Amino acid sequence: MTERDLIPTARQSRPRTYLMCAPEHFVVEYAINPWMDTTAPVDTALAVKQWDALRQTMVDLGHTVHLLTPQAGLPDMVFAANGGFVVDGVAYGAKFRYPQRADEAAAHRAFYESRDEYAFVAPTQTNEGEGDFAYLPDAHGGIALAGYGFRTEPAAHAEAAEALGRPVISLKLVDPRFYHLDVALTVLDDENIAYYPGAFSDASQRVIAQLFPNAVVADEADALAFALNLVSDGRNVVINTESTAFAAKLTAAGYHPVLVDLAELKRGGGSVKCCIAELRP
Repeated sequence: MTERDLIPTARQSRPRTYLMCAPEHFVVEYAINPWMDTTAPVDTALAVKQWDALRQTMVDLGHTVHLLTPQAGLPDMVFAANGGFVVDGVAYGAKFRYPQRADEAAAHRAFYESRDEYAFVAPTQTNEGEGDFAYLPDAHGGIALAGYGFRTEPAAHAEAAEALGRPVISLKLVDPRFYHLDVALTVLDDENIAYYPGAFSDASQRVIAQLFPNAVVADEADALAFALNLVSDGRNVVINTESTAFAAKLTAAGYHPVLVDLAELKRGGGSVKCCIAELRP
């Protein structure tokens, strides 16, 4: 190996299209993951301010952001990534695990069905959209990674593969703190990922290592700071301000971290990625 081999490849950004929903009704009035504490007060106005800074960051980076209309009584609608999984214009819809979030699925469905560039596929199996699905168009010919163990049912992986016409690799989550794939693994560019091995079963760790030998590996402290709940355009990696240690790892790998403060939304168990669904028309 030469010194040249140690220099990270120049990363290239690619304009993306995203879907977000303002946290106008964000509160923590129920607990469906280990991060939610119904006894701790939530500053909704601060959550809106932090969310809007995130939205503006995505726009400033050159991306298109579409907005869902927030609905009273659905405080977790801000976590828009959970409402579907879109690949090449096909939107595989969500079917939420918990009744508190069930009505969010209809709002997402209405968005996709109102736009000609998407074909909506209604799910029959429990799944929480990009919370548990990730897509890499240039990895192994184009594959989806899919988590199960806490929210999404394994049967949804087969249903998604049929709907989207893409191979879906099932990965078992084993730590309830990392209840969705998107808090344990993230897509950095069209062919590579970052992940925290301890969130996955031993067998799934072996699968990930075989598929992605060049992955950026996070430690437990990174994962607990929601460092993996990020959004990358291939070069610019939008990540929360608590994750400076992991941001340094990304810089070393040739990416450009962009830090945003989403501390208030973390009270609901989410960060950057939870707030952003990627639309792939």
